[in-house]
Amino acid sequence: MCTTDSLGFVAIFAKKSGKISNTMAHKSGFVNIIGNPNVGKSTLMNAMVGEKLSIITSKMQTTRHRIKGIVNGEDFQIVYSDTPGILKPSYKLQESMLGFVDTALVDADILLYVTDVVEDFSKNADYLEKIKSAEVPVLVLINKIDLTDQDKLIALVEKWRELIPKAEVMPISAKEKFNLDYVFKRILANLPEGMPFFPKDELTDRNERFFVQEIIREKILLFYDKEIPYSVEIEVEEFKDEPKLLRIRAVINVARDTQKGIIIGHQGKALKKVGTEARLDMEEFFEKKVFLEMYVKVAKDWRDKESQLRNFGYEIQ
Repeated sequence: MCTTDSLGFVAIFAKKSGKISNTMAHKSGFVNIIGNPNVGKSTLMNAMVGEKLSIITSKMQTTRHRIKGIVNGEDFQIVYSDTPGILKPSYKLQESMLGFVDTALVDADILLYVTDVVEDFSKNADYLEKIKSAEVPVLVLINKIDLTDQDKLIALVEKWRELIPKAEVMPISAKEKFNLDYVFKRILANLPEGMPFFPKDELTDRNERFFVQEIIREKILLFYDKEIPYSVEIEVEEFKDEPKLLRIRAVINVARDTQKGIIIGHQGKALKKVGTEARLDMEEFFEKKVFLEMYVKVAKDWRDKESQLRNFGYEIQ
């Protein structure tokens, strides 16, 4: 486990990593978060934005879309982007997911490459080469430092400095928000000057229906095993914002007939559990009472059908 001494090393390391410039000119830019699955990208995104915009589970491929979170100050606007984990695609849905990663590499003003203390350095080495050749500032964030000790952490920092020489390497704990204030300062120091891309009162580029879909999908990821969570896509058919109540009707699309019964469960108990937990999260997110109606539909083999993927909001290369 990471000791007090190793946390002290991180603090000393942060102080020695360069001066932070201050300027009164307005700064604005895209800070794109990339990395392999399960290293903590979504946890980092939510912590930096201060809101739960990306769903978080222990399962791989939790994030399917590119989700933007906007942080505003009087003289800056940071547009964070959470992206799907880097993977080798097995079907068209995963090809689309990887496309979001490729786009994030191209349009970033700053790249945050998230790794952790147990990740294999050789995993997806081709993407490391792309990051090494990036023409924008790169911050390598070694996450989950509470799972290691000081000596191993120092060795990891040195190894990442060798792998990506021009990058700034920073140990963090996204879950505990450790060292994230320093990450923010380094982002602000490297952010280019420019006008805001979005109105200053916006938190994200996604609409309310998207977050309904993600909340339901998060519960399915948590409550079902094996292939089921990866075969599901959510559609919101109705979103009525009444004075004291949100009325929402959502469809859970599955890829095969056999999956429909599994989602519903015996006497509908499994689907009811998903609905109850999702509704509670929606009420917290929207700060309003929610009436949620859900049903399950078979969209056969939707993960490999371009027309279906486009209908669900995925980009096809």
